[in-house]
Amino acid sequence: MIKFAPILIALAYGIAMYRFSAWRTAKELDAKSTELADPMLRHLCDQMAAALELPRIKVHIYEIDPINGLAAPDGRIFITRGFYKRFKNGDVSADELASVIAHELGHVALGHTRRRMIDFSGQNAMRTALAMVLGRFLPGIGPWLAGALMNLFMAKLSPNDEFETDAYAAALLTKSGIGIEGQISLLEKRDALTQSNAGAAPAWFLSHPKTHERIAALRKMDDRWKALPSSK
Repeated sequence: MIKFAPILIALAYGIAMYRFSAWRTAKELDAKSTELADPMLRHLCDQMAAALELPRIKVHIYEIDPINGLAAPDGRIFITRGFYKRFKNGDVSADELASVIAHELGHVALGHTRRRMIDFSGQNAMRTALAMVLGRFLPGIGPWLAGALMNLFMAKLSPNDEFETDAYAAALLTKSGIGIEGQISLLEKRDALTQSNAGAAPAWFLSHPKTHERIAALRKMDDRWKALPSSK
């Protein structure tokens, strides 16, 4: 039992960190957000809600300047004030912003948001447990190897999630009658948005696949849908 104590402690730490992170995130979002009331964006959200057979899709504006879209562990969807300002300034179109909302809806529908909170808060616990175990067999390099393995695992997880979520968003935008043009054009604006964000990539781009790979996958998907008999 003593041999497994470090692993059990690490797992308990991971669970505690998950609960604390979820609580802290919800509290922060509650204090700094208001419901989106823009008529044009609300209309596009209503189109997506109808496609999903939902009464409505509630979107909130998170009152921070960085350009970002996010989904909370409790399923709420947010765009930042900075992103909304770019829309009002004409730098981002309504369809492009709708594609961000569809993307975040995809993370919720596919279970990525809650799992990612677990991944994020549990990474240190898993890293600690691995370091303890590997350190017994590989003194000196055990902790380094544990960190490398965790980084490799997370690097593989995120791109897979993004391709899945891109596909979900594309299907939703297509079914809603909005189309994927805005989704693609927003990806093409990645560099411009990054530079305008004080050199920092928007959070929804971090650890994501390369932009050209995502665009190619979307175009291939769209071509396949257009070739279906029902679409002619």
